[in-house]
Amino acid sequence: MDPTFDRDFWERRWGQVVRDHPEAVANRPPNGHVLAEVAGLRPGRALDAGCGHGAEAHWLAASGWRVTAVDFSPTALEAGRSAADRLGVDIAERIEWHEADLATWYPPERAYDLVVCVYVHIAGPVGEFVTRLARGVTPGGTLLLVGHRPVDPATGAETPAAGQVQVSVEEATAALGGWRLDVAEERSRETEGSGVDAVIRAVAPA
Repeated sequence: MDPTFDRDFWERRWGQVVRDHPEAVANRPPNGHVLAEVAGLRPGRALDAGCGHGAEAHWLAASGWRVTAVDFSPTALEAGRSAADRLGVDIAERIEWHEADLATWYPPERAYDLVVCVYVHIAGPVGEFVTRLARGVTPGGTLLLVGHRPVDPATGAETPAAGQVQVSVEEATAALGGWRLDVAEERSRETEGSGVDAVIRAVAPA
C-alpha cells in the first residue's frame, strides 16, 4: 500500500477528526448514493466494507438490515459503535463491528444480500479488490461501489481524493463479467470543483 494512505495514516486521521470535530462525526449523514441506490431493496444481511465511523451502517440498520461493518481503524470503529449505542438498542444490536484490512480481507463467500463500499482507498489492483468483495454477495444480491475520482474531468484539477486509488467505472465493470449492471456511471458531486463520483450498482448472477 502507498505509505501515504496506509493503516497508520487513516488511524491518525480518524483520531484527529474524532478529537477535533466530534459533533461533525456524530451527525454526518449517510452517503447520498447509498440512500438513492439501496432505499428500494428488501432488507437482509449487509456488509459495509470500509465503514469508517459508520454513518451508512447506522442507516442500514435503521432501515432493517443486519450489518457487518468492517474497517481497519480502531478509532473509527469505536466512534461508530458508540454512535450506534446512542441511537438505541434496535440499531446497535443489528450491527457487528469488525476490524480488518480490506487490502487482504476476504468476506465470507455468498454471505450478504448487499455489499456496500464507499470511497475506499484501494491497495493493489482495483479489479482484484472488486472481485474479492463480489465473492461475498449472495446470488441475486447487490454490490454497490462508490469511488471519488482523483481528477475532475471537467477541469483537470485534483480533487480531495488526489493520490488515492479508488473504484472507477471502467475497472469495476471489467471485473464484474456476468453480473447485471443496473448503474455504472460517473455523477457530478454537489460541491462545485470537487469532481465526480463513480457509482456502480450490480446484481450477482442467480
